[in-house]
Order: sequence, then structure tokens, then C-alpha cells
Amino acid sequence: MYYGFDIGGSKIALGVYNSQRQLLQERRIATPHDDYHRFIQAIIRLVTEMDAQYGEAGSVGIGIPGTPRTAQGLLYAANLPAASGHPLAEDLSRLLTREVRIENDANCFALSEAWDDEFRSAPVVMGLILGTGMGGGLVVNGRIVSGYNGLCAEFGHMRLPVDALEILGADIPLIHCACGQRGCMENYLSERGFAWLYQHFYQQALDAPTIITAWEQGEAQARRHVARYLALLAVCLGNLLTAFDPDIVVLGGGLSRFSWLAQALPENLASVLLPAARIPRIALARHGDAGGMRGAAFLHLTE
Repeated sequence: MYYGFDIGGSKIALGVYNSQRQLLQERRIATPHDDYHRFIQAIIRLVTEMDAQYGEAGSVGIGIPGTPRTAQGLLYAANLPAASGHPLAEDLSRLLTREVRIENDANCFALSEAWDDEFRSAPVVMGLILGTGMGGGLVVNGRIVSGYNGLCAEFGHMRLPVDALEILGADIPLIHCACGQRGCMENYLSERGFAWLYQHFYQQALDAPTIITAWEQGEAQARRHVARYLALLAVCLGNLLTAFDPDIVVLGGGLSRFSWLAQALPENLASVLLPAARIPRIALARHGDAGGMRGAAFLHLTE
């Protein structure tokens, strides 16, 4: 059995999967915030219950919104205060007497999609999340590429390329980011960035779903905005495609519900890639909100 935990600030979600990658059951509990021992015990209790139910010691994978292991071997996750700053993987592995693997939740999303039946044959799968923030993951031959610092595919914290200034104007504000830099792509390409760009150019504060509804109704201002956003997404994504050359790009997050983006991206990418480059398949995520726990469970898959 494969146990996948998707742990966020409000909930711990557990999915139990069999060797055919089928979900057998799901459990959710509140995330303990005030005590590391309670946090650890909440996970151990769920694992122990599943072991008893299925009569075996299942493998354990965990997806978290943060850095699984800093240079000091400690978890860093700002919205998991009970666990941040502790050696979570080591402590759980010792207490559960099995290897516990922990990965960033965006990497788990990418891994979940890479193990989809249709995408599984692709050697290089890149996940791109356009949600509250912008993140992603890179999977090569069914394995996450984490990188030296565990920061591979932190696409949102790459800065806008020079082509973006031609689209947005050289005087576009370089927004200060929570990471400490200015001009990070997530502040323009995330769901909130989509809305910020609309407000910047049209002096109207509308959320992304409202703008998209106006686009669907043919409203001219919304149409111009979406065309500008799409051009910006293409030049930013073009650099990523040149760097990683994936077979498939899977879009997730709130903006992926605007399915026209996936349909229109290939045409917009054609002019920003190298002449010899083929445009990879652009697909929408298949597993939605279950992707985090599904990918976490599959951290132990080998075939």
C-alpha cells in the first residue's frame, strides 16, 4: 500500500493507494498548529490505523508547502508552525520504522500527473501551477528532480524576462515579492497576478473568475487583457521550455480551469522558441485537488 499525505495549514489529507495506483480511501483531519509532538502523533495515528486495516506496513510519502529539508536537515514550512524547524522526515522514519519521504507539494503535483496513465510514457513532464502563487515541478523518467537546494522548478521566483517588458511596457512596476526579490513571475502570472494586471491597465479591481466570465461574453477589454496575459505567459514559459525541454507541460491551479489557455498557448509559443524546437504538448491537470496526496504516495513508486 502507498500512503500519501497532503499537509497544509488547515488540513492533513491522507490518500491510500494500491499497486495499480488506485485510490482506496481518503481521510482528512485538522492540522495541529501548536505542538510538534501532536503534529507527529496525528500522522503516526493515521498510518497505524491504515496498517491495521490493510494488514501491512504501507510506504509513507508527504507533500508540504515549503522546503522539505534545509542544509541543516530541517523542515521549512511557514504555514506549518508546529513542524517547521524540525527534522520531520528523520523523526517519522524512526518512529514508523520505515523510510518516510517528504517533498514540496508542487513537486508532488507534477509527479502525480507524470504517473497518469496517459502521460506515463513521457520521459520529461513539467508541471506548472497557476494558482494563488506560481509553482511547478520537473519529473524525469518518473522521478522528481529536486536540485541541489531542493528548489528546482520554483518557477514563480524567476524574474520577468526582457521580452515581458515589451509586452507590459518598460515602466511596468517590478512588484516586491515575499521572497525578497522584485519582479518575480508569480506576481504577474498567478491568479492574483492575472487580476493585478487587469487593475494596473484598466483601473478596475476584478477577480480572475469575473474577468474570465467577461472574456467568455466577448467583452472587448477582457479580451485585450487575456491576449496580453497569454503573450506574457508564452514568453515566460518559452524560457522554461528552452531550459528543460519537456515532452509535456501540465497546467494546474485555479487559472487552469480557464481551459482556453492550454488551447491557445501553442500558437503563442511558436515565435518565442528556438527555430528547431518542437512545441511540447500542453495539457490540463487530470487529478485536481487530489494531486498533492496522490503524488506524495507515488514518491515510493519505481514502476
